Amino acid sequence: MRVERTTRTALLAVLGICFMTGLAFASVPLYRLFCQVTGLNGTTQRGLVAPGGTDRQIRVDFDANVDPKLPWKFAPENPSDTIAVGARDMAFFTATNTSDRPITGTATFNVTPAQAGKYFTKIQCFCFTEQTLKPGETARMPVIFFVDPKILKDPDAADIQTITLSYTFYPVDSAKNAS
Repeated sequence: MRVERTTRTALLAVLGICFMTGLAFASVPLYRLFCQVTGLNGTTQRGLVAPGGTDRQIRVDFDANVDPKLPWKFAPENPSDTIAVGARDMAFFTATNTSDRPITGTATFNVTPAQAGKYFTKIQCFCFTEQTLKPGETARMPVIFFVDPKILKDPDAADIQTITLSYTFYPVDSAKNAS
């Protein structure tokens, strides 16, 4: 009887460890999914078609940053744009590889204020894929987006006048890029 009890306790401990390990691995994708659904922390949405413009205008500021380990220059072509809520718009960013070797980067993004994230929808974006630039190469990268008219009915977001779309480029794999 004592052996069965010890075996059962050990089995439950192993199952607990397996469950916690699985939960740890699943936490990042689950958190990312949660942020995409809720717009938490300024996470933007993905869409296919803009619903159409309204009478309300909103300003979108563009911010560009580069991780110090990535030898790129990265900037928006225009620092801001005023658009009709619901209308499709496009902005361009340029990135230049200032090194003497090809480098691959990937961009992370967010929107501020955070409550605007669930209404900021990207149709197409350079941030959806990795970008490889040859030595000295400059690339012009578009983002096509709209601000969902539902923002006008949200009491926490209806008064927002300016949304900032911010990108930061990071090297994909420093070891791979060093070769």
